[in-house]
Amino acid sequence: MPRAATKNARLQALYVRGSVRPTIQQLSQQIRLGSLSPVELTRECLARIEKLNPQLNAYITVLSDFALAGARRAEQEIQRGEYRGPLHGIPIGLKDIIDTAGTRTTAASAQYEDRIPTEDAEVVRRLRAAGAVILGKQNLHEFAYGGSSIISFFGEARNPWNMARVTGGSSGGSAASVGAGLGLAAVGTDTGGSIRLPAAYCGVVGLKPTYGRISMRGILPLSPSLDHVGLITDSVYDAALMLQALAGYDADDPASSDVPVPDFTVGLEHFPQRLRIGVPRDFFFGDLHAEVAAAVESAIEVFAGLYVEIHELKLEVPTDRTLFLAEGYAVHKPMLTHSPELYHPATRARIEVGAGISAAAAQRARRELEAIRHAIQRVFDKVDVLLTPTAPIPPPAIAYLREHPDELRPQELVMLRNTYPFDVWGIPTISVPCGYTEDRLPIGLQLANSQWGEDRLLAAAYAYEQATGWHKMMPELMRTV
Repeated sequence: MPRAATKNARLQALYVRGSVRPTIQQLSQQIRLGSLSPVELTRECLARIEKLNPQLNAYITVLSDFALAGARRAEQEIQRGEYRGPLHGIPIGLKDIIDTAGTRTTAASAQYEDRIPTEDAEVVRRLRAAGAVILGKQNLHEFAYGGSSIISFFGEARNPWNMARVTGGSSGGSAASVGAGLGLAAVGTDTGGSIRLPAAYCGVVGLKPTYGRISMRGILPLSPSLDHVGLITDSVYDAALMLQALAGYDADDPASSDVPVPDFTVGLEHFPQRLRIGVPRDFFFGDLHAEVAAAVESAIEVFAGLYVEIHELKLEVPTDRTLFLAEGYAVHKPMLTHSPELYHPATRARIEVGAGISAAAAQRARRELEAIRHAIQRVFDKVDVLLTPTAPIPPPAIAYLREHPDELRPQELVMLRNTYPFDVWGIPTISVPCGYTEDRLPIGLQLANSQWGEDRLLAAAYAYEQATGWHKMMPELMRTV
């Protein structure tokens, strides 16, 4: 058998017959050693996109030729000894609100159906510098203004574990893509839970770093005071690798912070000593679906078995949405004035809620945000990590939300209830798989740490991940290609 064919067969076996999902950590080592070709890896991902994307609707734009050219370039560079690091030659997708020079960025809206940026977003520049291969632009809830990803000019994204269910949102296509193996990772955004919720619903890892850790420059805003760039991956280790490539100060982004960037992978194998985990039940554990509640209680028992201290605690949880609504309206006011008919009616109605908020009220909410972000830091004098369910309920059925449109926003607010406060606090937060319902729908566990504490957060999440193995499970869809 020719060498390339042997490599491709081995790669397919990882997906079809392997006991674990292929990860960046695993495949990057093979690429560096020359036992796996970036070109073959990219072809495999593109073949999976061709087969499964018509069902999942995870990608809006697929850059097949561009991706293969990037993979060939990566392969040649590595063969010349110019290895750039663990993302070199790794196929990755981008949420379609992240600007890519020469490739349309639509925000899943008719407003931007043919919008072609002239410059890359800063995160895209950093991915290219790391040698990553860009597969394409991924579907989302229109303008990232929703938690279901069923409102999109290009049609709803569908869950790889059950295509009748929502992916969560707004980074729904990104999570569905990673969950189904249509790429090794994705970059998305999180303003109210838009990375962690779909990651939980699609059975993968979703990391929202500290506000300002990754540059937002070149990414279409929703609420600039709350917008975070984040990552969706198959494992905690892969999240650390992605964060390493993207974190760092950007002088041209007013929200970016000039803080040191540690090596996020160094401490993963060393579980933090005397870890104190705080469990804030009053808000985050109310009205849980029974199977979600059981899975999270089991996760707490796993941590207890790792000899951590479990502390029940009470938190003052921010739920006010004044600033979010005011900033969302301010961002969209020019298009609402010029071409309101190009929004989905539900999106336009959501945005217009912010029209009645005065400048004084918005400014007051902005000052309160700073106080809230300062206050949450004191909680971490008592505990090291906060633990909650990611979402209170499993992913709802798409058909039900289509048939009951008045239920869509209330259901989304329920789904996002546990994630939104962490965007207000601006602290690093991660969702990792912690179980499945009897219907084989994924359940997510949410962990958070203090500002700039991604290294300790990742170590705690990695310890849980390695003690369980939920991250190894694959939807049956992955085995059909």
